[in-house]
Amino acid sequence: MMTKTDELADGVAVSAAPAWRRLLPPALAVGFAASVGLVAVVPSLTQGQWLSHPGFAAWRTVCLAITVQALPFLVLGTVVSGAINAFVPAGLFTRVLPRRPALAVPVAGAAGAVLPGCECASVPVANSLISRGVTPAAAFAFLLSAPAVNPIVLTATAVAFPGNPAMVAARLAASLATAAVMGWLWLWLGQEKWLRPAVRHGGHQPGHSRWQEFRIGFQHDFLHAGGFLVLGAMAAAAFNVMVPPSLLDVFSGSPWLSVLFLTGLAIVLAVCSEADAFVAASLTGFSPTARLAFMVVGPMVDVKLISLQAGTFGRSFAWRFSGATVVVAVAASVLTGGVLL
Repeated sequence: MMTKTDELADGVAVSAAPAWRRLLPPALAVGFAASVGLVAVVPSLTQGQWLSHPGFAAWRTVCLAITVQALPFLVLGTVVSGAINAFVPAGLFTRVLPRRPALAVPVAGAAGAVLPGCECASVPVANSLISRGVTPAAAFAFLLSAPAVNPIVLTATAVAFPGNPAMVAARLAASLATAAVMGWLWLWLGQEKWLRPAVRHGGHQPGHSRWQEFRIGFQHDFLHAGGFLVLGAMAAAAFNVMVPPSLLDVFSGSPWLSVLFLTGLAIVLAVCSEADAFVAASLTGFSPTARLAFMVVGPMVDVKLISLQAGTFGRSFAWRFSGATVVVAVAASVLTGGVLL
């Protein structure tokens, strides 16, 4: 039975029903698919010995390593994100953004650094900003940049790529450029009819204490993003163990194919932005530019974000915006990678 609906401080309704109940079936499905895949590619596996097989042991080790490395950053990010949702005044962004939309776009993109949360939180926040009078172009720039340029994600990238500050700088530059270009493209080509109208009210909700809103926000973001983190780690581990090196050579040997392959992989894996750097670092057979594209595209376009955008802004918006974002993000990654990496 569903529990009562609670609301966060930004005015977005969030179901308080236990998120693990919704995440458990897909987690079990991915785990089962990975096990079936291992059985398919390793014929020597038989009932009773597959748990001790080296292939499964390798999968388990990689999956656990990715999860353990990324979990502290996920916790820190959701704590700070929950605190901002609960304690930062609702009208702060409308007061600090320039009135001219063309100038508000890059400022909103840079302001993404103040929301150290996962990309799951950026969609309702952007919707809330639009409902409070922020121009959609600036809200969308914020939506794209917040999961990719905040200090938590950049620190995680530095940890995942030790001794390689150029990768951190390239991720920051390519992500900011993508967010700004997409905001300007919306000013130029975007149409209000593509946006589904939504009724929102911002500010502190009557009957909720600030700490209650913080708890609700943290619980929702952590369970939601944590579930996708585990799924992404499982899928990445299965990818590393199951895919033969000969197949990877087909893609990794070509600069363009490697970029396109990891772009598609980022969309499908849907790894949280606080964890994707660790997944990218594990893909050692690919070029630095291809791994940069993985980290730039992933926080901006993936299967869960497309679903969230479609549910919030409408399918017409989601497909147009996501498709254009992929093109711009790949171009920004290639250009930035060619200069810095």
